[in-house]
Amino acid sequence: MLHVDLDQFIAAVEVLRRPELAGRPVVVGGRGDPTERGVVSTASYEARAHGVGSGMPLRVAARKCPDAVFLPVDKAEYDAASAEVMATLRAVTWDGAPVVVEVLGWDEAFLGIDPAAAEGVGGGTPTSPATGPATGPATGPVTGPATSPEQFAAEVRAAVLEATGLHCSVGIGDNRLRAKIATDFGKPRGTFRLTAENWSAVMGDRPTDALWGIGSRTAKRLAALGIETVDQLAAADADHLARELGPTMGPWYVRLGRGVDTRRVDPTPYVPRAHGREETFQADLEDWAEVEAAVRRLARAATVDIDAAGRPAARVGIKVRYRPFFTTSRSRTLPAPTNDPDVLGDAAAGLLDRVERDRPVRLLGVRLEMVPPPGGY
Repeated sequence: MLHVDLDQFIAAVEVLRRPELAGRPVVVGGRGDPTERGVVSTASYEARAHGVGSGMPLRVAARKCPDAVFLPVDKAEYDAASAEVMATLRAVTWDGAPVVVEVLGWDEAFLGIDPAAAEGVGGGTPTSPATGPATGPATGPVTGPATSPEQFAAEVRAAVLEATGLHCSVGIGDNRLRAKIATDFGKPRGTFRLTAENWSAVMGDRPTDALWGIGSRTAKRLAALGIETVDQLAAADADHLARELGPTMGPWYVRLGRGVDTRRVDPTPYVPRAHGREETFQADLEDWAEVEAAVRRLARAATVDIDAAGRPAARVGIKVRYRPFFTTSRSRTLPAPTNDPDVLGDAAAGLLDRVERDRPVRLLGVRLEMVPPPGGY
């Protein structure tokens, strides 16, 4: 299977709109004003070379790269570009067999062949581990035979570029985990293959948080147990980790270390469980009447989102971030599902009685968890 990831997606979309920005450091985030509170949504490779990264405060990004062009987030534009990319991926065929596409977000997706449709197809069978970016033909529509996964990946990259003007990288793997991780080795604008054959050689000496599914917090817990590399995790005793980290997660981490993943590409569209809105205030709120008014406003905005989804809310939650950066959250289940904005606003505002009111507030968020769709998730 393949994992397709758009290169610097948001920044690339902005450069397409403003070709004069090509080659310049571009930072997208907030309202595009680095003197305001806000965080970096994405940065172009030129900005990343200065140490700018996603999630970084805009003010810090401006200090690291004062010559950067700062732009506001334009969600509607990114939605449209993403839809065009995914439509292109769904239209490709591998040796005449249609592909199955699982969308992971704005800028990434898994591609696989339906085994029933792939009977007799030769191009979908991995043949040898790759050691770096693939080369070869990268032009023309993806309708003819693909003699190797690398060739098909090159054609996918070309199809996306031709249809959207956006570059992508492709990871090839014998399962989802390896395909996902392989993509980073192919960036930018390349392809890499990661399978059982070269898993230990490529990943073995890397830290455990190089694995998809292990973050810095879990990596620290593993390090406290003497497990710092992927190879060490692969060799760990699953029963020991079950006792230390839980009966489900402990053995699962060992499987991650070995590159094991049995999940298939699932084209079922993602169905959100909740919708939420949040706001970072340029000046901290110290008047709690203003805080309550803001929570009600955010609840009303989130109600518009659940109305569009056609499912009422069954649970309401709030997030409060104080100055300087301490965050707390509260939630409650409603007596009955509803999409009445006044009822939801009252419920969200009522949760403020369960948080401290002794510090200024810099961010508020409201989350509405919806009832499951017919048939469940």
